[in-house]
Formats: sequence, C-alpha cells, structure tokens
Amino acid sequence: MVDLGNGEKTLKVDVHTHIMPPNMPDYNSKFGYGEFIHLEHHKPCCAKMMAGPKFFREIEDNCWDGDARINDCDHHSVDVQVISPIPVLFYYWAKAEHAEETSKYQNDFIKGLCDKHPTRFIGLGTVPLQDPKRAIKELERCVKDLGLPGVEIGTHINDWNLSAEELFDFFAAAEELNASIFVHPWDMMGKSRMEKYWLPWLVGMPAETSLAICSVIFGGVLERLPKLKMLFAHAGGSFPSTISRIEHGFNVRPDLCAIDNNINPREYLGKFYIDSLTHDEQMLKYVVDLIGEDKVALGTDYPFPLGELEPGKLIESVSDFSPELKRKLLSTNAFDWLGIDGSGFLNH
Repeated sequence: MVDLGNGEKTLKVDVHTHIMPPNMPDYNSKFGYGEFIHLEHHKPCCAKMMAGPKFFREIEDNCWDGDARINDCDHHSVDVQVISPIPVLFYYWAKAEHAEETSKYQNDFIKGLCDKHPTRFIGLGTVPLQDPKRAIKELERCVKDLGLPGVEIGTHINDWNLSAEELFDFFAAAEELNASIFVHPWDMMGKSRMEKYWLPWLVGMPAETSLAICSVIFGGVLERLPKLKMLFAHAGGSFPSTISRIEHGFNVRPDLCAIDNNINPREYLGKFYIDSLTHDEQMLKYVVDLIGEDKVALGTDYPFPLGELEPGKLIESVSDFSPELKRKLLSTNAFDWLGIDGSGFLNH
C-alpha cells in the first residue's frame, strides 16, 4: 500500500511486467525450424535466454519465479503485478499452429501463477495473431476458460499494421468479450540500420508504439469499436510528443491521412490508455494532461533495465499531483482498464 499523504492509502498496481515459463519446451527440435526461446539454467537464480542455438540475453529468476517477483514487489510496496509474456515470445513469425501451441503453453503457465497468488498477480495471455481465427479462439479460451482479463499483442503482426482489415475481427471479438488489449513493441522498424548503441530499444520501440496508435486511429479501429480497451506501452512511445505533427498532417493532407477515417486524430485522446513509463516528471505530467488522468496507469516494464527501477516512485514524487490523481495513476485506472473490481485485492 502507498500513503497518499492525506492519511489515506492506495494499492500500487503495475500493469506492465513480463514473465516467461521456467522450462519452455524445446520447440526448435520439435518443430524443426526457427529461433524459439528456451532457458539454460546455468547457475542458481540465473538463466540464459537462448534463441535456438544463439544467446539472446541473461535473465534472473524474477523473470520466471513468482516468489522472487513477490519479494521484489514487497520491497517496492507493489501490491499487484499484471503479468504478460516477454514480446520475443509472441512468435508471429512461426507457423500458426506452432504459435498457437506456444501461446497455450504460456497462457496456462500464467494462469497457474495467478491461481497460486490470486491477490498478487493478474494475467494477460498471448495469441497467434498471424492467424486471426486461431487468435480469436485462444482469446476466448483466455477469457472464458482461464479467467484472464485480456491479452498482450505486438505493435504490428509481421507485415500487418494494426489497421489491417485482416485483424479487425480479432479486435471486434476483444470488444465483444470486454477483453483488455495491451500493445507492446517488438521486432522494431529499421533495426537493420540501428545495430549500434541499443538503438532498436531507444529509438525503434517508441516509434513502433506511435505506429500502432496511429494505425488504430487512422485505420478507424477505435472509431468502429469505441468500447475496445487498448493500453499502449512506454507511455505511448513517441506518439504524445508528435500528436501535433500528426494532427497537422491530417489537416493539411487529408487526401493521404484521412482515407479510412475522416475524424481528427486528436479526438481519440482519452479513448485509449497508456502506461506511465516516461522516466521524467515533466513528460509524465504532460501525458497525464494530454491523454487524460483516467487513462494513464502505472507501468514499469519489470524486470528489465529500461523500466522504472523503483516502481511508482515517479508518480508518488510529483508534488503537483493530488492524492486522488495519484490513486488513479497507481491503481484505479489499472482496474478500470482490466474491468476488475479492485476491492478484492485490498486485504492480501
């Protein structure tokens, strides 16, 4: 719990955290192709993420172990984590039936962890969106059978941006199910020209998220599905800082921008959520003002180094934020996006 400074307290809910199963099957051998991720547990509390035979990164046990995560949460007064897959495990590049199998395995793991710690974790699944019909089927299983409030998806699906008509039925199904959709960058654009300086993560990720937001706006997805509950990672990426340019382009070249939706993109501010991951007080205040105080939720990208390493500290430190606004950012907005009654988490 967090002291709001007025004698009241609130839960701290982190909507942006990633996890993976500790013992992923050897899909590379089973399927006979690709660079599916598995872990090599080479020393205590640490493992190598291997993409096929290639080393990808080293991770610690808080990336797969619920108890380790809870220890970290307790240290930072985080009451609830919304756990979702690591984006490299989307496997949109794989054959659809194989991505369906890997999705089910991850979703079952996430469900099991939530069942073990029902007041500490809320799970989001993953779906094989390269085949929208299979994706709808797995989304329905996540929501109806596993009891997960939604899923995480990428900022694009191979060559499809989120405006692709092929994906519309999936989004329509999500709206019908009242499922929450967490949009996270992966496979960053221009990565072949950004091999140095960690630029795919520093430049590509913010651009990917802006691409996704612009796609669902210009493509009319949010217009056609006004009840669709989308939350975009990393405080909306570069979108908040370029919305004026985006709007200006819409106004001066409607022949290029307004071909699928003739409504000003600024009209959609407040109609989707973002997380709070800005790393900067002035930027946080700006996005809360821009997107709306009801549409920004604490998100840290735990347990990775580009995340907020002291979850919620930035929100708590902003003196201009009222106690009620801090409550919204730290917990209320998260529960609203997820469609969950937060009162059940108060007495863990």
